[in-house]
Amino acid sequence: MRNLNTLHLNGLRALEAVGRLGSLQAAAEEMGVTIGAVSQQVIKAEAQLGRPIFQRLPKGMVPVAAARPLLAGLTEGFQSLSHAVTLGRQTDETLLTISVAPVFAARFLVHRLDRFSRRHPDIRLRIDATTALADLGAGDVDLGIRVGRGSWPGVDAELLMMQRVFPVVAPALAETLREPADILKLPAIIDGPAMFSWDVWLKEAGLAGAEMATRHVFNDASLCLDATMAGQGVMLAWQTLAGFALEQGRLVKPFQVEAPTGMGHYLVTRSGSRRPAKVRAFRDWLREEMLTVDRVRPVPEAVAPTSP
Repeated sequence: MRNLNTLHLNGLRALEAVGRLGSLQAAAEEMGVTIGAVSQQVIKAEAQLGRPIFQRLPKGMVPVAAARPLLAGLTEGFQSLSHAVTLGRQTDETLLTISVAPVFAARFLVHRLDRFSRRHPDIRLRIDATTALADLGAGDVDLGIRVGRGSWPGVDAELLMMQRVFPVVAPALAETLREPADILKLPAIIDGPAMFSWDVWLKEAGLAGAEMATRHVFNDASLCLDATMAGQGVMLAWQTLAGFALEQGRLVKPFQVEAPTGMGHYLVTRSGSRRPAKVRAFRDWLREEMLTVDRVRPVPEAVAPTSP
């Protein structure tokens, strides 16, 4: 390895390419440089080696007899390097790394991952739950799930589901509700970082201008959901947040009214990158799972609005 310190890699590349292809022009085309640049690299390499490597003949560059073992060794060495680089760029098709918000991981994904594993037992999942936007152009994250308007720089964003919001309450509180205006009697549990407010649903329900009385404010939607399940008030939730609790009967969606927020759930990958089979498999499965929570749920009979 010490001998390599006295030689430039570009010079060795030039020697190998010229020796294998037989001309400066062919080597220049393969390396993507000018003929003059290749010629200079060959001359410098010969000087560093202290011996001529080629005869300059009218028919091209012909290796001298003593240099042929050197050129053969360079070709073998660069082939090994090329193979090593290819291996370094390959990803493990059995491991899928997903970046998601903690609330999405806790309230939606973890309850359903066994269904993905049964369908794709050859794919292992690594869930990176973080509120930070993962840099998909670096590191080993294969895809992300984000909520927003789909206009993030440096990524390709594919819409999975538009977000809609609606009130949810514990079953005991649901018994007190007969019409949307009854919501105003309950204390609101507020998700502080949310990018929407109660106004969006109140307007959709025909209650524009009405105000909710706030009981608690949390900086995490998952905590809001826990407080709501404990019967401490009403929360404005969305499909992926409340879907599992609704299925379990721990929460009730008292009214059919849902309000769009203008945002959606998006699958994001590196901009312009090829989506490998493991990403496509997860995308297809996730779409199916989202359909199970995106359907309008029937209002329980006990809390159905009374007829006028």
